[in-house]
Amino acid sequence: MAREQFQTLTEPMYYILLSLMEECCGVDTMEKVETISAGRVKVGPGTLYAMLSKFEENHIIVKTAEIGRRKSYVITDLGKEMVEKEYKRLRIMAEDGERYFRKKDLI
Repeated sequence: MAREQFQTLTEPMYYILLSLMEECCGVDTMEKVETISAGRVKVGPGTLYAMLSKFEENHIIVKTAEIGRRKSYVITDLGKEMVEKEYKRLRIMAEDGERYFRKKDLI
């Protein structure tokens, strides 16, 4: 099931799903990932299309259009739930780290 396979998301997975909050095609998704991450994360075509396929198989995204080789996708409710859960998990980790570093006077 999708929830077990995707318990936590890698950075590329997280940013791909964020980019699909609005319908877009693969090329646009790569650009949006770079924009959302302020250039820190870049997703190549191999990674992107492998992830899109896995996400679609697991009902995390849905194909909305196919014109020639150009396919567009959008995130599903399950996908939105996964991104929100991951966001909360990352936020808790960052808060834990901040508390720890402040306690040790490291920041």
